[in-house]
Amino acid sequence: MQIKAAVLREMNQPLSIEEIEIDQPAAHEVLVRTVASGVCHSDLHCVRGNLPTRVPAVLGHEPAGIVEAVGSEVSTVKPGDHVIACTSIYCGDCVQCLSGRPHLCVNRAACRRPKGASPRLSQNGLPIDQFADLAAFAEKMLVHERAVIKIGEDIPLDRAALLGCAVTTGVGAALNTADVRAGSSVAVFGAGGVGTSIIQGARIAGARQIIAVDLLDNKLDNARHFGATHVVNASKVDPVKQIKALSEGGVDYSFEAIGHPKVLEQAFYCLAPRGICTLVGAIPTGQKVELIAGHFYVEKQIRGCFMGSNRFHIDMPRYLELYRQGRLNLDDMVTRRGRLEDVNEAFRAMEAGEVTRTVLLLAS
Repeated sequence: MQIKAAVLREMNQPLSIEEIEIDQPAAHEVLVRTVASGVCHSDLHCVRGNLPTRVPAVLGHEPAGIVEAVGSEVSTVKPGDHVIACTSIYCGDCVQCLSGRPHLCVNRAACRRPKGASPRLSQNGLPIDQFADLAAFAEKMLVHERAVIKIGEDIPLDRAALLGCAVTTGVGAALNTADVRAGSSVAVFGAGGVGTSIIQGARIAGARQIIAVDLLDNKLDNARHFGATHVVNASKVDPVKQIKALSEGGVDYSFEAIGHPKVLEQAFYCLAPRGICTLVGAIPTGQKVELIAGHFYVEKQIRGCFMGSNRFHIDMPRYLELYRQGRLNLDDMVTRRGRLEDVNEAFRAMEAGEVTRTVLLLAS
């Protein structure tokens, strides 16, 4: 079957819109008509070569759509269902899955096609890589059934798509990874899509003080809209000193949502004793971080976060219920909408700090 997709063929070059082939569903696979896909910074990291990516590849990992066909063994969804997809596929049998941490599954290969099988995506007989096991910058997706979950038809798909990555990662970082406590103080470095979601997660958790840090005043104004109680422009003041002044000695929780080693250091240094710093941003592969060891003597912690420590099939219905209640604001996170052909402009706007999230609309 021929579909249109945005293909990465060379690092630091625009994605090209091409016709490619998508296979029919195998036993545990689902064919989804992609209705909407958010444009995430991780996709841009692939374009810039900061995340290892095999090319050619179809990028995109924040989608929502409608099921068109299912494999013979699929029982969780059926044609016509509205679904969101997430890269947190899981085998269900490894030690991480059995320990309640499916987002850290060590056998993702169990949800991929075996070696020697026909590829899910191809062009002229040659395979095309399926980034994040999704490949959402395409008119259709062919994924393992554990990558999708059915949602109510009352949820607009261009809003639901954000749960595939940004919201799951950010809200989950606050609620799951860091376990922000009610009445606590929080600093969030970076006020893009993920940072905004962390701010919302901290607000939902009941944090009394949420300090947003960014270099752009327009993004800081936006952060206030989503729940930040204070803002710090790091291009004008020392953010560590300013945060310590605002929080009377340091915050209980800090989050790095940019992916920059120096910003991670700042997020660690602004903590109060026994504070917890969570790295959410994707620091480029191979980069190192230096920290002054003395800060650990007051029992500060630093921890990583992958995809908001999510349990996809448990967390997504809960987040959607928060949206229905008006407690999780997805509507205002979508700054711009475009078509598949606008993907490179979406990357430009993201780098320029003009958007919280661009959502590409691939079908009605």
